[in-house]
Amino acid sequence: MAKRALITGITGQDGSYLAELLLAKGYEVTGVIRRLSTPNLWRIEHLLDRLVLRPGDLLDQLSLIRIIDEVRPHEFYNLAAMSFVPASWDQPMLTGEYNSQGVTRVLEAIRQVDSKIRFYQASSSEMFGKVREVPQTELTPFYPRSPYGVSKVFAHYITVNYRESYDMFAVSGILFNHESPRRGLEFVTRKVTDGVARIKLGIDDTLALGNLEARRDWGFAGDYVRAMWLMLQQESPDDYVIATSESHSVRRLVELACAHVGLDWRAHVKTDPKFLRPAEVDHLIGNPSKARTVLGWIPEVSFERLVQMMVDADMARLKSTAPLAVRV
Repeated sequence: MAKRALITGITGQDGSYLAELLLAKGYEVTGVIRRLSTPNLWRIEHLLDRLVLRPGDLLDQLSLIRIIDEVRPHEFYNLAAMSFVPASWDQPMLTGEYNSQGVTRVLEAIRQVDSKIRFYQASSSEMFGKVREVPQTELTPFYPRSPYGVSKVFAHYITVNYRESYDMFAVSGILFNHESPRRGLEFVTRKVTDGVARIKLGIDDTLALGNLEARRDWGFAGDYVRAMWLMLQQESPDDYVIATSESHSVRRLVELACAHVGLDWRAHVKTDPKFLRPAEVDHLIGNPSKARTVLGWIPEVSFERLVQMMVDADMARLKSTAPLAVRV
């Protein structure tokens, strides 16, 4: 009998890659989607004939109970969240409702319907915030620097609490930044690769960014969803840092993206204070040795290859939609 998996956030970057992975492994995949006036299915359009989508919302516990009871999944992956860090300052209450209480609603729904369901929670390196040590491990104290980071700390510890209180197989993946051509345009990596493609094609001339010295541990989303799956295949539940153990600055990201299409980044990139965060996260770099040892997980796509992959995808997308005058 095929395993059944339930994914919230299936229309997002990670959800789409995870759905592909699970379908390739023979799973029956059901995705939970919010009712929207304009459906946002472009990341999973190529999978729609192979999975089931059900309406539900992390703010509506009854919808979660109903879906879990009807699907009876073996594995539940909670990837839904208010995921754009800068927006969490504009909507701190809603961020908490989705990212903190939303996770509690899911865990409680699982406990009520079938506490044997294996649960994965998407934790975040943003929980480390003003880092206490470099690199960060599973034991590094949290010091979040945004409403998003704070909400993810709550979600992380409520997952631990349900695991320890109710003997549930509930794990958290503390994922460092992971990107892909499916990343939203509001995120800095995709903003850079889309901006560079636009400059190369003559659509735009400049790219405005915030802190060029901010450093992140960037990996490929397709590698990271494999780690999620591996966590739910273990004999006992635990939490893992998922990272590349390499740190790169936004400046380096820009240099690589421009170099890939033959541009001098200094001629086109401008800094704009409006893109600076109220409280900056300085140096995030993860130590994934536990995941490597216990899960056997190793990232396969390098940072350089990731940037090239994203630039190529944005070039191809923009060429197909741009006026003939700017096609090259």
